[in-house]
Amino acid sequence: MAILLLGALGLLAGRLRYRRTAVTLYSLAAVALAVSSLTPAGLVMTAYLENRFPRPELPAEVTGIIVLGGAFDTRVARTRGVPELNEAADRVTAALALARRYPDAKVLFSGGVAAVFEDDIPETEAASELLLSLGLASERLVLDSRARDTFENALYARQLAQPKPGETWLLVTSAYHMPRAVGTFRVAQFPVLPYPVDYRTPSGTALWRPSSATTRNLEKVHFAIREYLGLLAYRLAGRTDALIPGPRT
Repeated sequence: MAILLLGALGLLAGRLRYRRTAVTLYSLAAVALAVSSLTPAGLVMTAYLENRFPRPELPAEVTGIIVLGGAFDTRVARTRGVPELNEAADRVTAALALARRYPDAKVLFSGGVAAVFEDDIPETEAASELLLSLGLASERLVLDSRARDTFENALYARQLAQPKPGETWLLVTSAYHMPRAVGTFRVAQFPVLPYPVDYRTPSGTALWRPSSATTRNLEKVHFAIREYLGLLAYRLAGRTDALIPGPRT
């Protein structure tokens, strides 16, 4: 998006006959494109977020498992009548594995209608159908169909869970999204144990080797910038307790 913006500004400057400005903007766009597509910049930016919360040692008992929405393609579910997982499917598969490990734990799925400009169904409809069909007992499933964003995930999850001192609630979401999610749950005064899933980057030296497919490198940069902008917006709005929340000592 930033590259397109630079290109558009360069075009506008050229139309207004600010030729030096146009050349400068086009040059910046070309450099940004090269860095984004040929280097591991996107991987490094995303990995920083993914590494903020290491996966914890699981406790002996868990009261509940909170699963944030974002793993279902509701447009497909609405038009085809079947639940369809997307690239964040690990949120659901990991939650099911945890539910089997802790057979007495509640599973709270939070995900409403995220679409703004078109009619859609709440993500809970697809989630309920899939989770129950895979053997999760209906009395264990708690659904929040109101939440439209991460802040509302935390707010409504707390209202439904009514957490008590000494309880352990696991928070399951994508690793890159965990800092923003934990920050909002802290603001909502809902203590959770972060359980990151859906990793998008490798670890170790493999992190510094960009993909041979330049479009995938560009995708990672776009992906990371979007989350960093989300973190900034949430911090400015007072929805998180830090710019990039991390573990507390």
